Amino acid sequence: MALNALQEQEILHQQQETYQTRRMTVPALEEILYEAIPVLDHGFIRVIDYMGDDSAIVQAARVSYGKGTKKISEDQGLINYLMRHRHSTPFEMCEIKFHIKLPIFVARQWIRHRTANVNEYSARYSIMDKEFYLPLPEHLAAQSKVNNQGRGDVLDGMRAQRVMQLLKEDAVRAYDHYQYMLNETETGEKIDEDQDGLARELARMNLPVNFYTQWYWKIDLHNLMHFLSLRADSHAQYEIRVYAEAMLDVLKKWVPATYQAFVDYRVGAANLSAKGLAVVRTLLAGQSMTREQAGMSLREWRELESVLQIKLP
Repeated sequence: MALNALQEQEILHQQQETYQTRRMTVPALEEILYEAIPVLDHGFIRVIDYMGDDSAIVQAARVSYGKGTKKISEDQGLINYLMRHRHSTPFEMCEIKFHIKLPIFVARQWIRHRTANVNEYSARYSIMDKEFYLPLPEHLAAQSKVNNQGRGDVLDGMRAQRVMQLLKEDAVRAYDHYQYMLNETETGEKIDEDQDGLARELARMNLPVNFYTQWYWKIDLHNLMHFLSLRADSHAQYEIRVYAEAMLDVLKKWVPATYQAFVDYRVGAANLSAKGLAVVRTLLAGQSMTREQAGMSLREWRELESVLQIKLP
């Protein structure tokens, strides 16, 4: 991760500022407030602001005026209940705002989650930095033969080396052409004093999607957990999964009771269809059931085997 001097100075300034408040704060989250947490080669996430904590969820569920005399264990029990039964409204009372730096192709996948407020860096008004994502060799994998959205075996040494060379050469060449069209060097000087540069909103179209963009992303806790349940999953694309995993660490600091319930009842849990539940009941009764008897497709059957971690007849 590379922060320029201006960004580092801004973060230091933000961390040195303090404010008096009557509202709830979370000491563990305050410790990392504004801090740039590195992700991938040039990316990061930063917590910019937040509202609410575990007690705010409990308060909203009970519609009370304060924390009262309830024990922490009782609060955990209520949060567990809300999570188990998917009562989402109390979790919507908490919000968090991130500053995120990420490759454009990750951003295009990320924006599919339409439940946040987003403001992205605009290359119409500003010039893009010369920063692009290059995967590590162990993440250069072939297309999966069984999953159109997944990866297969890692490329061998020579093949991986050539792919890395192409990725870097293409990105560097595209940025060089971008600068030429802008008629501007990285230091802001004109390349040709007698020529005008192409409009920024047009010059940007030549840049590949492995270049980095940035945005502010504000979301409530309920929708954040939905995002994390999908993107922190082992089946999610690596480049977005590492961002979700970094956010999971933030979630643990921010709302530890909710985090534990989320891990127990969402991340570490599994959903069964009515047909799948019928198979489980049959097995518990000491009887067997075939896929045809269950009326399940082969894919459903394999997914059920994966969840139960057994080989079905």
